[in-house]
Amino acid sequence: MPEQEQTIVVEAREILARYFNHNPVLSSWQALSDYCALSVRGEVERFHVLFLDRGNRLIADEQMSIGTVDHVPVYPREVVKRALELHASALILCHNHPSGNPEPSQADIEMTKKVGEACRVLGIALHDHLIIGGGRETSLRARGDI
Repeated sequence: MPEQEQTIVVEAREILARYFNHNPVLSSWQALSDYCALSVRGEVERFHVLFLDRGNRLIADEQMSIGTVDHVPVYPREVVKRALELHASALILCHNHPSGNPEPSQADIEMTKKVGEACRVLGIALHDHLIIGGGRETSLRARGDI
């Protein structure tokens, strides 16, 4: 990506982050998917977690892991540990598929279920897991995988 475009992406992320700090994240599906698409953009898989407060406002967007062109390691223990540190009430998981196909792999579904189980035990809501690819997104909640 040219340097000028990288600068635009960074600025757009900052604008959206400011918006999310003052408004409920879940009030607009389009804003959420746009934000996630900007957050996880790249030629390798990137796994982010949006940590939310009780009002579904963004506490933090943290990149938890960077992977390869077709895999990113995710450790449910680390995700939940960070949620507890931030006093988060809910999470939204987000990662990209550089191939352009946003359909989840079986490993994506299994990992999401493991994170969901860990969250349930500790009273943290897992709202969704979005996979971004090729200008499209797939919601594991909408697919019935959560």
